[in-house]
Amino acid sequence: MSSFDELWGQARTTATARQHSSMQLNQLAASGGGDSSSDYTVTSPDLKAVGNEAQKLYHHLETDAFYAGATTNTASTDLTNDGFKTGFALYSAWDTWRSQAEALLSACAHIHNHLEDTVITHQNHEEFLVTNLSVEDIDKHFK
Repeated sequence: MSSFDELWGQARTTATARQHSSMQLNQLAASGGGDSSSDYTVTSPDLKAVGNEAQKLYHHLETDAFYAGATTNTASTDLTNDGFKTGFALYSAWDTWRSQAEALLSACAHIHNHLEDTVITHQNHEEFLVTNLSVEDIDKHFK
């Protein structure tokens, strides 16, 4: 059975070796190959890219999805007033489209905001860990 001092010495040796190659949490390894035990890695640039695409889709959809809204509403009203049952059907189709487009807009905004917050939170955590939890700082309390 190993003593605490022996185990602590081994841990300090290992930690010192790791410290020299810098602390990298949830990032690609220094060699660029990533964690070999994982076949799936998501980096901050990946998250930003997906978030930016969601934002682009939001802006395009916001403009294009409702382009014909006023005209469709006018047409459905005119058809209904002229006694055509298709007026109500047109309005119903438009109302369903509008509702679904609003749900998609909401989803795009949610995806963008969540991924942006995830990237910022990860960066803040990473910075905190790197600056405040260095092996040297921890080690000096045990000498």
